[in-house]
Amino acid sequence: MADYKEIYFAGGCFWGTEKAFQYLRGVVDTTVGYANGTVASPSYELVKTNTTGHRETVKVVYDPDVISLNKLLTAYFLIIDPTVSNRQGHDIGSQYQTGVYYVDEESGKAAEEVFEEKRRQFSPFCVELAPLSCFYDAEEYHQDYLVKNPSGYCHISRKEYDRVKALNDTD
Repeated sequence: MADYKEIYFAGGCFWGTEKAFQYLRGVVDTTVGYANGTVASPSYELVKTNTTGHRETVKVVYDPDVISLNKLLTAYFLIIDPTVSNRQGHDIGSQYQTGVYYVDEESGKAAEEVFEEKRRQFSPFCVELAPLSCFYDAEEYHQDYLVKNPSGYCHISRKEYDRVKALNDTD
């Protein structure tokens, strides 16, 4: 069995963010949930009140022999607007704050290198980068939402998804 790694991406509404990562070879599992807040085991109803500090987040489990963290970060920056705080697309609220949350020092350092480059590229730059402090799975109906509901709401455009898919053809 491969030694899989995990990283967590908050990219606005987690339905579309999850779908983007599902397009990438080497991503072996995705789970949507709530990260880095102050309330244990929150519900969607509670998170959307903007009182928990949680971000709608996607846990991405990947095979580093197939896809690099750098490529995952590249995909992430293709689908978010890093210049806005507490929103993506039409979704507004602290639960939609963008962020990358890591579980090991190596991933944190690799992400910080990418973030340094992105900070030079975008002003303002509003994406959080922090260790993962907690993650709670979202309710079952949120898991694989856009697979179950292909015409469901998504703030990510088809063009952005196509750019993510194209990463499968690069080294």
